[in-house]
Amino acid sequence: MGWMRCLLLGLTVLTGAQAQDGDLALTDAAADRFAALALRCVRQEYPNKLDHVMNDAGEVRSPRELHPAFYGCFDWHSSVHGHWMLVRLLREHPGMVRAAEIRAVLEENLAPARIAMEVAYLEQGNRRSFERTYGWAWLLKLSAELRSWEEPSAQRWAQALQPLAEALENRYRAFLVKQTYPIRTGVHPNSAFSLELALDYARAMKANAFEAQILDRARAWFGRDQRGPLAWEPGGEDFLSACLEEAALMARVLPRPAFRRWLDGFLPGLPGGLVPAIVSDRTDPKIVHLDGLNLSRARALRVIARALGGADSRSASLQRLSDRHARASLPHLASGSYEGEHWLATFAVRLLSERQLR
Repeated sequence: MGWMRCLLLGLTVLTGAQAQDGDLALTDAAADRFAALALRCVRQEYPNKLDHVMNDAGEVRSPRELHPAFYGCFDWHSSVHGHWMLVRLLREHPGMVRAAEIRAVLEENLAPARIAMEVAYLEQGNRRSFERTYGWAWLLKLSAELRSWEEPSAQRWAQALQPLAEALENRYRAFLVKQTYPIRTGVHPNSAFSLELALDYARAMKANAFEAQILDRARAWFGRDQRGPLAWEPGGEDFLSACLEEAALMARVLPRPAFRRWLDGFLPGLPGGLVPAIVSDRTDPKIVHLDGLNLSRARALRVIARALGGADSRSASLQRLSDRHARASLPHLASGSYEGEHWLATFAVRLLSERQLR
């Protein structure tokens, strides 16, 4: 428990008095503290929640047998985005104390043979909706992070991961053709959230046809939306804001003048009375989602503020509201409960990485 107490103290320091001055910095020390959470669980097989349709009795198998690369962190998608976070931290903070441990995990789990078994799993029967589209998008995000990092080891890991990334890109593209309506929810299936991750991949990989398809779907699904029901949020198990994730996506799809007009129609009162969600029980696997909501809201608010530009009167207030949401949940990532510890650090790192952008 000593490392956990130190981690909690470090996150509190990171988000305490310094945060009042807007200094939510992702330093080497902070990177180590976030990495500790992922490193603890990427090799932890149980408890585990499988998304697994069994075709026959022979498929009653353990998580590690089914998913030798991404068996930890309670579920497949959390393992995938935990690996993304480790790559991101290692790339941006090569001098961090846990760098060698991260490299060892990536060498082990992103080995070609393990990735080949993940691809083989997808090709079996009754796998079309496996991790669609949340897990798909996080795998593409991991691939993009590796591909855009020129270090030789990153390129080797990217090459090993490529067959799985290609398989999921193809599935995503085929699915977008037939998905008539977006999924507007505060949990995993949210279409806007996954599209934004996929857009990162398409742009990093210069996958122009995929990017064009993503932009077309975003405009078709969301371009005419008016008066999003932000007042209905949050739901009791949300970790995403349906309205703010949609706005963050459109901030990257539309030119600035067009985005400002769109936002005026979609969220005319923003920021309005938006306040951080209250998390009453961090040992409850659904209620702790609300910590993720605060972190994902904070990131989306930053994306929106940056897209509006400093001259827009809303920008500064959105940035302050983002920091308020961040401070509500960042000190609680190392809660001692696996329900939140297996995934929340990824959302924190994505937020703080966004916050560094100007």
